[in-house]
Amino acid sequence: MTQAYSQTRRKIDPARGTTLGDGTPNDNDRVEIGPTQLAFGEWQAAGLILPNLEAMRSYRWKRLTQALVDRDIGGLLMFDPLNIRYATDTTNMQLWNSHNPFRAVLLCADGHMVIWEYKQAPFLVTFNPLVKELRSGASFFYNVCGDRTEADATSFAGQVDEVMRAHAGSNRRIAVDKIMVHGLRALERAGFEVLEGEVVTERARAIKGPDEILAMRCAHHACESAIAEMEAFTRADVPKGGISEDDIWAELHKGNIRRGGEWIETRLLASGPRTNPWFQECGPRIVQNNEIVAFDTDLVGSYGICIDISRSWWIGDQKPRPDMISAMNHGLDHIRDHQSRLKPGVTIKELTHGGHQLEAKYWKQKYSCKMHGVGLCDEWPFVPYSDAWVEGAFDVALEPGMVLCVEALISPEGGDFSIKLEDQVLITEHGCENLTSYPFDPRLVG
Repeated sequence: MTQAYSQTRRKIDPARGTTLGDGTPNDNDRVEIGPTQLAFGEWQAAGLILPNLEAMRSYRWKRLTQALVDRDIGGLLMFDPLNIRYATDTTNMQLWNSHNPFRAVLLCADGHMVIWEYKQAPFLVTFNPLVKELRSGASFFYNVCGDRTEADATSFAGQVDEVMRAHAGSNRRIAVDKIMVHGLRALERAGFEVLEGEVVTERARAIKGPDEILAMRCAHHACESAIAEMEAFTRADVPKGGISEDDIWAELHKGNIRRGGEWIETRLLASGPRTNPWFQECGPRIVQNNEIVAFDTDLVGSYGICIDISRSWWIGDQKPRPDMISAMNHGLDHIRDHQSRLKPGVTIKELTHGGHQLEAKYWKQKYSCKMHGVGLCDEWPFVPYSDAWVEGAFDVALEPGMVLCVEALISPEGGDFSIKLEDQVLITEHGCENLTSYPFDPRLVG
């Protein structure tokens, strides 16, 4: 089926060969989603090296498989769309799938990988030869199964049992990331020892391979290009009046999609007094001249890579107040000090209890964490502030290949503004590299 399909497709530019620089088909009608010509052109102009997606997929598959072997687990059953993306690099209505779990992937410890796909869309996964078997029938949520949900879950568990007997032998240990209640009970009735799967997937995803880092660099460039367009729009149009927070946020969505990005997980852009307290999502408020506009991208961009960075801008023809400039510089001190401490071997506990301390007036409304992992979305590990430390939760040390987002929320209690800052940082063999190059607003720095 795949061969016949590919033979009927026309090429984007036959002179460039049958594949693009990342190894994907140079096919104008291809099924596989990916970056646009705009993104490829910008990356070439920036001198970026494209990832080899075949190598990236193989790296992820090997990490998951080795994790199963190391833990003596017979199979890993995944329903989370982002874990499915990690294991197979396939997508199908990701956001809808996140609350309607119709897809599943089972990876066995021998490397055999099965995907349960939407019955009418089997062609969406055939580009990846690591997927050895294609099935359907993983839907057992109420709005499509009604009062037959338990029976459908039992049928699905029977399929899982069939695959596990063929590829895991007598090993009945199966790790599962997220599953509906009837599915869990059906697996247990089938004789499986059901284990927590997120510890497997999160720890595997935490260490990025060489091609994942290349993909992240490309996605980061695309995100920052979209931010630049959003900033230009904001600075040009806010003084004219009538521009809402939603108008500004739409520019980031537009720039992301135009470059082959996928979605944005939140609506965290606010202006003026709505920046304090933080976490008010953007809305119809008209942004006024001489106000702060702050945002957190939470952007799932090119190659499905999450770029999670924050900036705060002063928009206006007057100078920002001294307390705003002071808060901005306090935030810069916070993230720069924390970045300087990042290197292989440093523990999460050391990061939690050490480093730059927020002033008392900013403590109550501080951010929920100092840092967090990032890859396909916000990921493990999590670095809390000292008052949220729980013994035994994060007894780990940083390793090369981890990527962390370093956060600062400088939000005076009872104030009328907040400063939100965040950079995305790669842990290297000898220290760290800040992947984020987007400038801080010099007017707020003072």
